Amino acid sequence: MERLSQQRVETDFCEKLGTFLGTIQRIIFPITFLFILLVGLSLNLSVMWILVFRIKRWNRSTIFLFSLVLADITWILCLPCLIYYHFNHLHWIFGDAICKLTRTVYHACYYCSIYFVTCLSIDRYLAIVHPLRSLRLQKKRQALVVCLSIWAATSIGSLPVTFLAGTQVCQNNKTICSLYVFSQKTQVTLPYSLFSTTVGCVLPFASICYCYCSSVGELRRMGVHRLKKRNLLTKLMCSALVIFGLLYLPYHASRNTCIILRASGPYGPQVIERADAFFFIEMAVCSLNTCINPLFCFLAGGDFREQVCKIAHSIPPCKRWRLGHRSTAVCPI
Repeated sequence: MERLSQQRVETDFCEKLGTFLGTIQRIIFPITFLFILLVGLSLNLSVMWILVFRIKRWNRSTIFLFSLVLADITWILCLPCLIYYHFNHLHWIFGDAICKLTRTVYHACYYCSIYFVTCLSIDRYLAIVHPLRSLRLQKKRQALVVCLSIWAATSIGSLPVTFLAGTQVCQNNKTICSLYVFSQKTQVTLPYSLFSTTVGCVLPFASICYCYCSSVGELRRMGVHRLKKRNLLTKLMCSALVIFGLLYLPYHASRNTCIILRASGPYGPQVIERADAFFFIEMAVCSLNTCINPLFCFLAGGDFREQVCKIAHSIPPCKRWRLGHRSTAVCPI
């Protein structure tokens, strides 16, 4: 049975480099990860710099924003090894321990990012719908405890990945760093994936939907003078809903489908291969959340938004002159 399991793993990762599944892993994955490493890391480091050096007084939103950026930066720092791995035709040279560590940190930071986005939405909901209770219960100390609890819970919850993922040696002496999704231990991976989907995606998504509906309804009852705040909240919540709808939900659906097909006997290898290809595409697309999350810092953090505007206004303005009804702008290089 163990030999059969290893042969299946080798078929999934070693003998399909010429197929569409291999093209995704050799080309799409490393290019996407390289883009995230350059763009996502630059954006998140810029946000981190503003939070640390430009904002003097932190509130609970600032703590959530900092935790979100820290999770994304930690996640991005896992990419160099994966970029080399996929460019190297799925040959892992960094050892079994680094493979397990990379997959585990990748998994933990991914869900930390989801939870901190949810915390920002809940924080806005409490400030609008329950302002007095929010001031009493959601102080900076409570926000810090929430963030530390999320880090601890996701780290503990990601420990099964350490045991399910790892290196495998193919028949052609190629070493791969496998994902737990493709493990033949479906009696373990399926419940774990469904649990992670429910706790790490469905419940946060439902919470954001509830917070959005309740907050918008409360702002409408407050009258027209809250229109600007309502518009800003709408942009924040809609951005969160779009990210969940386009990134997180399809990723979890495709992941569970891959495991379910492996757990069910009657499906042929072509069906499983198509599901694997769709999962890899969703995994690449979902990785772009680290480039989109800095948007939450601008929408959710009033102090952060103010600092960005100050930095923008400090840039030397363009020299303009008008010729009739036309205007020409010359900006310093």
